[in-house]
Amino acid sequence: MEFETVIGLEIHAQLKTESKIFCGCSTEFGAPANTHTCEVCLGMPGVLPVLNKKVVEYSIKMGLATDSTINKFNQFARKNYFYPDLPKGYQTSQFDLPIVEFGKVEIEVDGKTKVIGITRMHMEEDAGKLIHDDREPVSYVDLNRTGTPLLEIVSEPDMRSPEEAYAYLRKLHAILRYLDICDGNMQEGSFRCDANISLRPVGQEKLGTRTELKNMNSFKNVQAALEYEVRRQRDRLLDGEKIVQETLLWDPDRNRTASMRSKEEAHDYRYFPCPDLIPVVIDDEWIEAIRKTLPELPDARKERFVSEYELPAYDAAILTSAKDLADYFEEAVKCGANAKKVSNWLMTEFLRELKGEEISSCKVQAAQLGALLKMVEDGTISGKIAKIVFPEMMESGKDPDLVVKEKNLVQVSDQGELLIMVQEIIAANPGQAEDFRGGKTKLMGYFVGQLMQKTKGKANPKIANELFSKELSAG
Repeated sequence: MEFETVIGLEIHAQLKTESKIFCGCSTEFGAPANTHTCEVCLGMPGVLPVLNKKVVEYSIKMGLATDSTINKFNQFARKNYFYPDLPKGYQTSQFDLPIVEFGKVEIEVDGKTKVIGITRMHMEEDAGKLIHDDREPVSYVDLNRTGTPLLEIVSEPDMRSPEEAYAYLRKLHAILRYLDICDGNMQEGSFRCDANISLRPVGQEKLGTRTELKNMNSFKNVQAALEYEVRRQRDRLLDGEKIVQETLLWDPDRNRTASMRSKEEAHDYRYFPCPDLIPVVIDDEWIEAIRKTLPELPDARKERFVSEYELPAYDAAILTSAKDLADYFEEAVKCGANAKKVSNWLMTEFLRELKGEEISSCKVQAAQLGALLKMVEDGTISGKIAKIVFPEMMESGKDPDLVVKEKNLVQVSDQGELLIMVQEIIAANPGQAEDFRGGKTKLMGYFVGQLMQKTKGKANPKIANELFSKELSAG
């Protein structure tokens, strides 16, 4: 029996505001526990929340960027449940009247495009954080995160593979970063994902029993967890066993899911409109004012990179997948470097030397990379020497010309100087020279390699090839 995979994602994006959603406490990450709190976010008796206008603005931005419907009348509700990190005993969220509905994003997997629907987006406050002691059975509560503004983005169950889920997650992450409304830091919990997954026989309309994967904090883990769950559910169904509806956690060390709790029935959160907050009313003028602030988004920028810089679609997709990478590329090209060569360097040498760090922490500025590639184009250094210079630039932040000067790496382009060495190499290798003249033209690489070894990689390869070709032909 063949099965079809059905996946839906719920994403929690922490909005990039300076203060919390209903009070003036800081949202800065990493402060000592329970220092960014006040009577409002701790839910003390007699206090009243005040909605942060930036949270509404950022939610509208994301709605517009995903071609969604902005609900001009929306309302906060109380979502009632009890947990140690929820001091009020309820979460202020949105239920039947969310701020955004019916959106979509386009993804690309294996060269094929697909539209993934967005059911809704709603504003809500985050809960606190439990810190479990590894040495004894004790847990501590840090309420700094309580009241931090979140935008929950709920997809339609439109994804049919872990690869599609990965692409969708990446696309939403990129849009949020382009809009500059979420820093997207998964390690700090600014961008979190829950995934619902089920299998059903191919052709069946009814959805299968789903499991929920909670709080995954990396793109790699999301895809790995979904791939594992597809295999696990398929094996159980083929063995005639039932899938149990439950909440699962992903164990990256053991590469498997583990049961967190059973979920036989949906929770009854007893939602009701929040009596402390009036409905949010948005007019057309405000929506249009926000629309005018939207930046160039990833898909539009990708198309422009293909048309303006004549890049392959693959290159353009990689470069525009992150706003800071796309900005870095354009800045380097402005310095006069060839667009395709900048693209090649960014996708290979640059990302390898960056080692997963943020581009903002990179010591090499875009103008410096552009200057390095210009030195290659001008013949000052070879591409091989540039690969020696670049790691030193990444380590020290020095300009390329300074590194080249300090290490005496200027390319040898003097034809008279190189001719003497070329003739010496040919004289020292008569057998190879005779074979070259007999038709073994691949030996050109051997001769040039000998010259590079003699000049410690500083010989101009173009001139070297021309001189060897001329001298060997003259015979």
